[in-house]
Amino acid sequence: MNIYVANINFKASDDQLREVFEAYGEVSSARIIMDKMSGRSRGFGFVEMPNDEHAKEAIEKLNGYEMMEKVLSVNEARPKTDDYKSSNNRGGGSGNGGGGNRYNRDGGNGGYNKRY
Repeated sequence: MNIYVANINFKASDDQLREVFEAYGEVSSARIIMDKMSGRSRGFGFVEMPNDEHAKEAIEKLNGYEMMEKVLSVNEARPKTDDYKSSNNRGGGSGNGGGGNRYNRDGGNGGYNKRY
């Protein structure tokens, strides 16, 4: 079972997260999500436990658990849906004109301030 863990201390490591969950059973993986730009923790992560019974117990016991002066929020991770994936293909853009998408590529006039 894949478990979502929020409100992780920014100083915590993958190994420390793993250690907390191993008290309830085998942990296949434990990883804290890092920001690509800064390299800092984003404050949440995922723990994979192969035994669903142990995973459910860990969720029940660790939701509200204090780890490194932060109270964890622990839930079963929801799988990415097709809606989520397809929303990433929609136009972006910002400012006055919005943005195009893969079907309408003109994108308006965006938010870029041009100086002439």
